[in-house]
Formats: sequence, C-alpha cells, structure tokens
Amino acid sequence: MTTLTPYVIVCVTLAAATLGLALYRKLISAAEKDIIYLGQGEERNIPQQSALAARLAMIDKWGKVLTIVTVGLGAVLAAIYLYKAWVESGTTLRFG
Repeated sequence: MTTLTPYVIVCVTLAAATLGLALYRKLISAAEKDIIYLGQGEERNIPQQSALAARLAMIDKWGKVLTIVTVGLGAVLAAIYLYKAWVESGTTLRFG
C-alpha cells in the first residue's frame, strides 16, 4: 500500500497557508477605520478606503478558496486513512 505522508504534508502546508492568510488579513484590517468618508474635505481618504476594501475582498476570496480546499483534502485523507485501517484490520461485516 502507498503511504499518505506526501498528501498529509500538502494538507498541512495548505492549512498553514490558510492560517497565514488569516493572520495577514487581520494585520491589514487593523488599519481599517470604521468611518465612511462622505463629507467635504474628506475626499482624499475615499481612494485609500476603497483600495483597502478591495484588498480585503480579494484576501477574503482566497481565504474561502483555501479553506474549502484544505477541509476537502483533509476529509478525503481521513476517509482514505480510515478505509486503509479497516481493510488492513481484516474485519468483515456479517449480516444476518
């Protein structure tokens, strides 16, 4: 039987990348202000705020994709591991 070690390494790397992206988003969003600039004299802040919102939206999109891929790969690896353990144990199901 083949070993799952390379796949587990890929899964752990994806999980670390997902965590790193979450921490990066946290650092970026720390500079975000909860104020929407609409008044006169505040026009210079609008492009910065729009750029930050677009950057956070892109980080969120990639974060969702990485999370789904990581959880999906982890679930597949867990299923394969459990199946291999069941087959190697030689346990059979008997009905009736």
